[in-house]
Amino acid sequence: MADRPDVPLAWVERLREIVARFPECEEYAAWTGVAWRVRQATVAHVFGGEDQLFRIRFFAEPDEVLAFEHLGAPYYRSDWGVNAVGILLDDGTDWEELAELLTDSYCLQAPRSLAEQVPRPAQA
Repeated sequence: MADRPDVPLAWVERLREIVARFPECEEYAAWTGVAWRVRQATVAHVFGGEDQLFRIRFFAEPDEVLAFEHLGAPYYRSDWGVNAVGILLDDGTDWEELAELLTDSYCLQAPRSLAEQVPRPAQA
């Protein structure tokens, strides 16, 4: 079994800045990498893979899942759940787009009362 690389700290810090805007979203050490959840629902999970690539998994509207799957790299459909998708992270990652996707993920996973407190990208 190949070792999994640690996610670069600069990337974890950028992700922390994004999720800090989400009410009751807490960071925790996942089985590998770092993850964030609201109450008991995971919002995102960033980790290094055995293939030495970095990924972040999150959740999308069911009708968007197929779009992610068909877009291809850096996007992918995850086997983590029916509406789980992800992005391969690298030096060319669009962090603004990722912030929007994580906002959507949070709003899908959070109780309605918390999700309503978060400005959606279309509202910003």
